[in-house]
Amino acid sequence: MDGILNINKPRDMTSFQVVAKVKWLCREKQAGHAGTLDPQATGVLPVCLGQATRIIEYLFDATKSYRAQVELGITTDTYDAAGKVIHVADAAGIRREMVEGVLAQYRGAIQQVPPMYSAIKHKGKPLYKLARSGIEVERRSRSAHIYNLEISGWEPPVVTLDIVCSKGTYVRSLANDIGEALGCGAHLKSLVRPRVGPFTIEDALTLPRLEEALGQGYGEKYLYPLDFALLPFTAVVVNEEKRSSLIHGAPINLDIEPEAGSAALSTGRRSRVYTEEGCFLGMIKYDPETGRWWPEKIFFRPSRV
Repeated sequence: MDGILNINKPRDMTSFQVVAKVKWLCREKQAGHAGTLDPQATGVLPVCLGQATRIIEYLFDATKSYRAQVELGITTDTYDAAGKVIHVADAAGIRREMVEGVLAQYRGAIQQVPPMYSAIKHKGKPLYKLARSGIEVERRSRSAHIYNLEISGWEPPVVTLDIVCSKGTYVRSLANDIGEALGCGAHLKSLVRPRVGPFTIEDALTLPRLEEALGQGYGEKYLYPLDFALLPFTAVVVNEEKRSSLIHGAPINLDIEPEAGSAALSTGRRSRVYTEEGCFLGMIKYDPETGRWWPEKIFFRPSRV
């Protein structure tokens, strides 16, 4: 099975456990997910199978959206509801306008310090394992970009935020930082991810539904083709000569050049490439020094060459 399943991750499962379950259900050896969700979080988790595992890196780069419930006045060691409460403050005086004022500083390009309870490694060990042992280490801040950050619900002391952000954004850290800026502390009470790139929660598949579909023989109906995840990239069509060059690792010339501000430029001057018959061939990358397009990931069966 070469393709992508849009899974609606349930609460109380790790992303790794979801992938393991999908692998077992699909009897597929190669599988991976595109963007970790915490065990308590739910929502879109694209699971790539077979050849689709080779495009996971592009999905990692995809824009993601979240709906986060942030509870003011309570701070935890993990920055979310699963952690131990370490501070309680009176948030009764916090008004919506105050929260809106604080949110402004977190829109656009920001720097975040990853939480100790995260999978980032320090000298080969995940931070969360060090944290469980009572060890805290200094973490370097990381760049992230928040494209949209708005209040969608206000039921004090809980504020609901709609977030659109880049890869590498820690919503738990954002909740904690907002609490610190307000002076009352806060933690992430719940989190749902409605979208990853072109995959939406409205079309997401639950694990029981997948199991039922596979058991009745129509599971592949829910499998998205590899290039569906790559729709944000520009597309080009090549003739047989250029197709042959690409599958043998050689660069090609095209009568196009990435334009400033285009998806191809903003994502590293990459494009989808198709044969004249409309078959998806793979991904190519533009080299501005030579003006040529190089094969980056090519998908083909030897029998079709």
